[in-house]
Amino acid sequence: MTRRKAVVRERSTKETSIVLRLAIDGEGDVSVATGLPFFDHMISQLGKHAGFDLSLKATGDLEVDAHHTVEDAGILIGEAFREALGDKAGVRRFASIDVPLDEALLSVAVDLSGRPFLVYQVDPGGGGEAYPIGNPPFDPQLAEEFWRAFVTAAGITLHLRMISGRNTHHILEASFKGVARALRDAVRVEGGGVPSTKGTL
Repeated sequence: MTRRKAVVRERSTKETSIVLRLAIDGEGDVSVATGLPFFDHMISQLGKHAGFDLSLKATGDLEVDAHHTVEDAGILIGEAFREALGDKAGVRRFASIDVPLDEALLSVAVDLSGRPFLVYQVDPGGGGEAYPIGNPPFDPQLAEEFWRAFVTAAGITLHLRMISGRNTHHILEASFKGVARALRDAVRVEGGGVPSTKGTL
């Protein structure tokens, strides 16, 4: 199979500066440095379990808030993902999976539809309060902002639902691993044409 090209993208604003290299036909080689160790851990899960080669280096105004860094990373990864897929000829397009991590169980479904839509039914506190993780702190609510930015830039439909969970770390990690495995299946090339009656995605 011909490997799809790696994409290099940069994004620079008054709030963040990010450099990304993404190859969706990779080996799961990942290097992430955003200044937010827990977020680095989550993006590493995404790249590793999707089988992507992913290098991301970001500097942002963390003294203000982590929001800008997290959202802009989602935008850039989404843009690179969309570019790397090209015309999507032959891809499976749809994929779904349930992923456990101890007491947490997350259900994920994805469609490489060309239509950005996010359904995020995840309670990072597992019915209680979700406390920031790491130092500098990562607000668990920012996971939703990351996925919204990614979905919008990538032009895909993503459903994330929590079936069970209590531990914030477990819930979020299961969600990132779940999306990773669904994307890994959805981007797999198994045919020749674009999987749509419209002829385009």
